[in-house]
Amino acid sequence: MAQDNNKKKTEPVIVRLDETAISEAKSILFQAYRHEPTFHYLFDHRRPGYEQRVRATIRELISLYFDLRQDAIGLLLNDTLIAVAFVGDPDLRMNLADQFSWRLRMVLTAGFSSTRRYLDYHEQIKQMLPEAQTHQLPLMGVHPKYQNRGFGRLLLETVEGFCAENPKGSGLVLDTGNSAYLQFYESLGFRSLGKLQLGEHEDHVLFREVGPVIGKVHSA
Repeated sequence: MAQDNNKKKTEPVIVRLDETAISEAKSILFQAYRHEPTFHYLFDHRRPGYEQRVRATIRELISLYFDLRQDAIGLLLNDTLIAVAFVGDPDLRMNLADQFSWRLRMVLTAGFSSTRRYLDYHEQIKQMLPEAQTHQLPLMGVHPKYQNRGFGRLLLETVEGFCAENPKGSGLVLDTGNSAYLQFYESLGFRSLGKLQLGEHEDHVLFREVGPVIGKVHSA
């Protein structure tokens, strides 16, 4: 019996993103991060204007990583971008405090207090990085509509495969303040490099060696 084309399962397509995807990437990452405990602390969710500060920070981070020619990977489903990940090159042990124009834009849009907290948070993570060069995953998110369907796992496996193609990197570092995500990362072989105390909650910095190449990344 012929299968109805409308019922065929659509598979996500892995793409490398460029600046034309900024608007969609900002929306996905805002939805992914605005309820995260780490962002609640960094941008003080109890104070008015929290969502504006989160949006501003995500916008400025995306712009910075594109300006620095770092890689961004996405998942397309039915021509809709549903997940994104920004990957820091092993050579980029960036000191955000030295990024003057970025810091100025952050102060003007997210405010001095939030900028200071984010800089401190970034520096603490930097101090935990292994001596060997590693990739970093500063931003990754799946749109809430598509969560709990395996797309986060696929995206992370793709990132790991992408990192494995770069001989300079020995592994992948990320962090999370969400206990559910912590269990997910640990199930994939990530181990703790340490914890950051952010107000009343802990943020976990995690590492794993990069694995084999998982799939082919296409250009967007």
